[in-house]
Amino acid sequence: MAVVCPECDNPIVVDVDEEEEGETVQCDECGMDLEIVSVDPLEVAAIDVAGYDDEDPMRTEDEEDE
Repeated sequence: MAVVCPECDNPIVVDVDEEEEGETVQCDECGMDLEIVSVDPLEVAAIDVAGYDDEDPMRTEDEEDE
C-alpha cells in the first residue's frame, strides 16, 4: 500500500503486513520521519524533533500547577 509524504508529496510504499501502528517510516525523497497512525486505512503523521507535528500545544508543568 502507498501513502503520500505530507512534506514533499512523494509516494511511500508501506507493507501493511509487515508494519504496525506506532512504527516509523522515512520518506526516501525528503527524509522526513513519519509514524504509522493507522493501517486500515493506511495513515501516517509527520514527526518533528519534539514529537508529533500537530496543532494542539502541549501543556507545560507551570500550566498544570495553576
